[in-house]
Amino acid sequence: MRTDILKAARLTIIMMILFSGIYTLIVYGLAQLVPGTGMGDRITVDGRGYFANIGQQFTEDRYFWSRPSAVHYNAAGSGGSNKGPSNKEYLQTVHDRIDSFMLHNPGVCREDIPVELVTASGSGLDPDISPRAALVQVKRIAAVRGIPEQKILALVKAVTKPPLFGFLGPRSINVLQLNIALDKIK
Repeated sequence: MRTDILKAARLTIIMMILFSGIYTLIVYGLAQLVPGTGMGDRITVDGRGYFANIGQQFTEDRYFWSRPSAVHYNAAGSGGSNKGPSNKEYLQTVHDRIDSFMLHNPGVCREDIPVELVTASGSGLDPDISPRAALVQVKRIAAVRGIPEQKILALVKAVTKPPLFGFLGPRSINVLQLNIALDKIK
């Protein structure tokens, strides 16, 4: 029995060194090879810095709205709400979001609202929305900004990212980058 305890202790120490030290250094080293050196995708606009890979909150009608966040877009506390579809409080939150969206987007039918615009993600920090989620907001933004819808539709199409390698994952739009490009339209 004593030899088993010693083997287990030795294995524990080896795994701690391997996974707490060596593995961490390997991941850190690989991160230095990618753009941003593992520190995120930073964008500077008018002297203010943003992380393009972290969801941002946009609530003004003149901007495209992001996916809701259960952590109020706080990157230090990433996480979902952990409430299921049978939870009454969660259902009320989703219904409130739907009502708010419909109030700000008159003419949009309830069933046309993409689920991602009224439910938070698992991380609460998604920076992207689907093209469908952007397109449902075009009419509101065109009316508020006095820009022709066709111009905004062209912008949405221009910033839409294709799936990875052309087939892995969905097409997506980074909301921060879309709104920055929107502010540049005259």
